[in-house]
Amino acid sequence: MKINDSFKSKVDIGIDKVGAEKTGADKKTEKTQVETKVVDNVTLSPMSAQLQSLEAKIATDKVFDVEKVAAIKLAISSGQFIVSSEKVADGLIETVKDLLTTKKT
Repeated sequence: MKINDSFKSKVDIGIDKVGAEKTGADKKTEKTQVETKVVDNVTLSPMSAQLQSLEAKIATDKVFDVEKVAAIKLAISSGQFIVSSEKVADGLIETVKDLLTTKKT
């Protein structure tokens, strides 16, 4: 897909073509207008506060067991880690079942 300036030509993106020919005095007036800032007040809902507290809690909780991961890494590196093909197959079948039931509903 080729990307070009066709978007700019089809949509007015706020470029003032006449503005390119402005005099120095007009540019100074335009500059002061652009520098004016508008302050808005934002009020968050109680749900937002709940989400923020949950996010903080999740950030501090452990996502995985560090000791178990270290044991598995050691077993893999020493060649003692054994993969049970039956457990892998059962897991795949369960995953497919879950995917099929969620698509039907």
